[in-house]
Order: sequence, then structure tokens, then C-alpha cells
Amino acid sequence: MTQVGEGQDADETTPPVMTFGAPTAGEILAERYELVEHINNDSAGRLVWRGVDVVLRRPVAVVMRYPGGNSATEMLQAAVAASRVIHPNLVGVYDAIDEAERAYVVREWVDGQSLRELVSSGPLDAARATAVGNAVASALASVHATGMVHGNVHPGTVMISDDGRVVLADARTDGADSQESDVRAVGGVLYFALTGYWPHAEAPLRGATAGHGRAAIPDAVRDANGAAAAPRQVRAGVPAYLDDLTMDLLDGEIAPPSSDVLAAELARLDVPDDDYLDNSGPLRFAAETGDEPSPLAAAGGRKVALGIAGLLVVALVGLIIGITTLGDDDPPAQPVAAPSSSAPESEEPAAPPIRNLKISAARIIDPDSRDRAEVRDAEKVFDGNRDEGWSTQTYRGSSNFGNYKRGMGVWIDLGGPHTVKSVQVNLSDTGASAELLTGTVDAPSTNSGDNQILTAYKKNAIGQPFEAHDGTTMTFNGFDADQKYQYLLFWITDLPANGNGFKVGVNEITVQGS
Repeated sequence: MTQVGEGQDADETTPPVMTFGAPTAGEILAERYELVEHINNDSAGRLVWRGVDVVLRRPVAVVMRYPGGNSATEMLQAAVAASRVIHPNLVGVYDAIDEAERAYVVREWVDGQSLRELVSSGPLDAARATAVGNAVASALASVHATGMVHGNVHPGTVMISDDGRVVLADARTDGADSQESDVRAVGGVLYFALTGYWPHAEAPLRGATAGHGRAAIPDAVRDANGAAAAPRQVRAGVPAYLDDLTMDLLDGEIAPPSSDVLAAELARLDVPDDDYLDNSGPLRFAAETGDEPSPLAAAGGRKVALGIAGLLVVALVGLIIGITTLGDDDPPAQPVAAPSSSAPESEEPAAPPIRNLKISAARIIDPDSRDRAEVRDAEKVFDGNRDEGWSTQTYRGSSNFGNYKRGMGVWIDLGGPHTVKSVQVNLSDTGASAELLTGTVDAPSTNSGDNQILTAYKKNAIGQPFEAHDGTTMTFNGFDADQKYQYLLFWITDLPANGNGFKVGVNEITVQGS
């Protein structure tokens, strides 16, 4: 049984905590929550207690920090934000209280163990690892749909209850993370579940270093350049499809999909909820994969293409064949320097490699301009330099371009039709609202020409728009895999505040496809 704060026990070298405001067993907080048993301390200095809500007579977890006040602001803000999102794969948050000398968050009690503890007895098979990854991605999709970020996804905050439910706990709001880093963290969770190693070169978990403390996770096997070995190089029998998906999520050069698209892709392995953590018997699926439509199809039949290499139906079939060959009685292979020859390989031709597509031209679209003064420097958005780019002027009075413009945007030309997987836009500041549009019109760079482009392209949005985005990188997926694209329009509708007014810069636009 475990209940975690940040998913870590305190390191043995952690100094003793102060006793002022320290809780005691039997104490009742806020005239409602009785403390029953101290479970552990996490590396952030928080105490985790098992408790009882004496009003509703249900078990609860109490995560406490003392003193309260400013030192507990982040914890309380994260709890308030998390309480607004209800999802079966998220730990429920019931209350958040600051008493000055101490602050505490009351949340759902989970009888079970963390993924870190579960894997300590051995890596999971492909089906179970996929089910865990799907649950985490689904939880993140519900968080991201509100515009928020979880910011604390790792094997210690992924909980598996005794009845097989997978839940994600303990969101953060310290501003250091983004929705993209949340999605990449799912790659880390998959890697850990498949291998028992942590793939990130930095400390394996917040506040812990490799090899120190009871919470430390073994670092991944690495090559001479420090790159982590792929799961198939660490453990025999990992299907090629799942190996590729995991490594693509960890590759900073490949734009990750959105969390909802990733959840849909992982859900294509339809393992029954009551079976995926049961070690007995072969892997079972609810239906033949080839007979059911892809869950990546959006409303209206528009296909959504996952923005990473190798996510094709033929690869999925290869995964199903690969997984069914895994036996629970086969011991994990020792780490080796090259991929195991025992892993099944698909005989289908490999998908075209995903690469950065060349942008041949760009220009600023400003249909409501008065003097066309902001249409210069468009070439800086694809020059490879993220330190500078094109920027709007500073607008005063309103984030909506001073209430006299519908918006502004960057139009790009790929030089010819291409299959596009994703578009990543790097901005100068957080808080902007924008969308990605496409069309076939190439009109003159004038007010009327820009209006013609905007009118035509507004009919064809790619993926979902970002509203007051809390990061500086926007990644757009949702391209039709059967369609070719040449012209794209990154359209900004609201600007972030900069102290003197409202302004944003587009530092770099990267398009990936084949």
C-alpha cells in the first residue's frame, strides 16, 4: 500500500523536518478529517497521511506541508486546479486548506501501489505497459482539455489500485512544464514500465538522483553519446511498434502528438479493464483490430494523423503479433548493446521517415492593417534561430489587437504538396491564443489579398485551437493522412500581456512530414 506526494519517499539523507505544526495520529483537521496513520514523507518535504473523512465516513489521503502560507502556495493552487477536472484516471481532490502554520490537501485514498513499486518486481509485459500508458494519456487529455498542465508525470505519481484502476496523482502548477512535456513524460512512463529503467538523462525523479535514496530509479543503459538504449535493446520481446512509439515520444526532434491523439492510439489495443494487470492467460482483445475503424477518426469522419513516425495500421498488426508471442514465464533479457534478434519483425514495408519539411516562403497575413507596418521579417520564422523571429507591435487596451483587428498570422508555403504530420510553433511568451488553418489560395500580399486568404482558410482548421496557452510551444496535429498540404496559416487571435500592453513574437515554425 502506498500513497505518495510527488511519488517519492524521502532520501535517507533528508534532514529532520521542523516540528512546529506537526500532525499527530487521532488529530482532526478542519473539524472533519481524522489523521490515522503517517504513510511517508516525499522529497518535497510533504507528509502523507492516511485519514478518514468523519462526515462522509470514507478514507482519504492527507498531503501536508508546514509551515503553510507562501511555501504551500504551489501545492494548494495545483490542488484547486486539479479539483476542477473529474476523470476516472485522475485521483480525486476533495479539499485544500491553508492554516498558516500548516497547509494540507485532502484527496482520494488509493489502495494499491505506485508504478515505481509495481515494476520493482519486474517490468510489465507489452499489454500491461500499453494499458498503463493509455490510462495516463487519457488522464492528461482531460487535464489538457481545460488548458491546464499536469507537470508531474512519472512512475511515482502513476498509481495502480488493488482493483486494477490506473490513476495519476499530484499535479503541479509551478510553470516549469507544458502540455508537450506532459506528453513526452508518457514516453518515460512507457519506457520504465517496459524496462524498469528511467530514460531521461537528468535526475530520474524530481528531488532524487540516480543511485541515491530509496526512491531512486535505475538509469537507462546508454551509448557513448549518452542516448538511452531502446526498450528492445534492453529487453527481448518488446514489439517494434511499441518500441518505436516510446522512443519517438522521447525524441526531442520529433514533435509529439496531443494527449488525446496519443490516448486514442494507445486505446487501439483494447485490453479489458479487468484483465490487463492479470498475469494469467494470453493477451486478449475486444475485437479484431483490422475490423474496427481507427479511434483517431474525428467527428465527421476527418482522420487525425499522429505526428510521430511509424503509427500505421500495418505497424499495429505487427504489434498484436509481437505481443501475443510474449510469455509471462520468460525471464527478461539482460541489457545488450544491440537490438535482440528474438523480437518479431513486421514484414510490411516501413513507413516513410518523418523529417522536417523545408519552408520555401513565408509572409505575414494582416487583413485589417492600417499601414502594413507589421508585415516585415516573416523570413525569420523559419531561419532555424529560435532566439528571434517576427513580432507583432504592442497593442494597448485589449489582447484582441486593440479591438480593431480580427487577428494576425504567418502564412507559409512548403513549396509543393506534402504529407504533413505536425506543425510546431515556438512563441516568445505564454498566454497567446491561436489556431492553424490550411487552404489552396495564394493571394497578393495586400489587405484584400490577406482577407481573401483568411476567408478561404477559416473553413479548414487543423486540430484544436489553443486558448490562452500556458506554454511557449504550440504543436498542431490532426492532419489528414490521405491529403497533401502546401499552404498553412498560423492565425493569432489573442495576445499575451507584456507589461506595456499586448504583444507576441513567432520565433520559429517547424513542419514535420514526409
